[in-house]
Amino acid sequence: MSPAKKTAIAKTASAVKKSAPTKKSPRKSTPSTWTDHAIGEPHPLATATSDDAAPLGAHVSIAGGMPEAALRSREIGASAAQVFTKQANRWAEREIEPTESAAYRAAFATTDVRWQCAHDSYLINLASPDPVLRTRSIESFRAELRRCHALGLDALVSHPGNYMDERAAGLSRNAEAIIEALEAEVGPTRLLMELTAGQGTVLGGTFEEMADLLDRLPAPLAARVGVCLDTAHIWAAGYDVCTDYDGVWDRFGDTIGFSRLGCLHLNDSKAALGSHLDRHELIGEGTMGAEPFRRIMTDPRLRHVPRIIETPKGDAPAATDARMLSLLRSFAAGA
Repeated sequence: MSPAKKTAIAKTASAVKKSAPTKKSPRKSTPSTWTDHAIGEPHPLATATSDDAAPLGAHVSIAGGMPEAALRSREIGASAAQVFTKQANRWAEREIEPTESAAYRAAFATTDVRWQCAHDSYLINLASPDPVLRTRSIESFRAELRRCHALGLDALVSHPGNYMDERAAGLSRNAEAIIEALEAEVGPTRLLMELTAGQGTVLGGTFEEMADLLDRLPAPLAARVGVCLDTAHIWAAGYDVCTDYDGVWDRFGDTIGFSRLGCLHLNDSKAALGSHLDRHELIGEGTMGAEPFRRIMTDPRLRHVPRIIETPKGDAPAATDARMLSLLRSFAAGA
């Protein structure tokens, strides 16, 4: 890196730290549906994060610029955070410049967040039989990895693709695309493939299929890949964590392995068990209820696995997320 770039990064980081909000001078929020109070100030429902055994947080907005995600994470009392690194429903790509990376890192250095991930674009389909869509998907996926590496994120969460024609062929295409992307884009970010609800021709709806996908990766690359387990997804896929909690996790351990579990997405579900519908709900207010989340928060096998909520935010996102995180912490405390 040139001396000029190093100087620019240092100046940007210093400026961000100096401008970080304090209790005496809170940053005023711009008109937005994100917050119901001043951005950067802990919400009254937010609880302390220092005692989190595993990083715990939420998917937070990057509206206004990526460093804003740090302020929103502070609002809700998070020790983990998930972001998009671009607009998730658009193909337009972008690169992370050193000054943006420095500002982002400096902003998060003022928070209690100790684990961060991104979720990739919803448009990416690495298993597509359409050569044009698949090529575009691989290019977008590579760009996602580059942005995550540049920001120093711990993980990138990605959905397996939609095979659309024949399942075995789709699995092969998916694995080949992951290999191509990981070989081209090397960095600190771990790839976490997310288990799905198994809707339609989407891959990754069973533990066995996800294990099959991962086993297709060569050992040097497989070491850079794990899984993200979404509770709402596996419930909709037919894994009954309410009445067979231990059985589901035993099957997961035997089939995929706890060493591959890099993140938990904690979401209740609006959908019925086995419905294959991906519909998130507030924790304890959906078809799953509170008990499986209470058990997850006290399960020694999951003690150090980072966990992110993607529950509905409603009209007061900070208040809702803070309440969900507080509820989960109460489960961990045995309340």
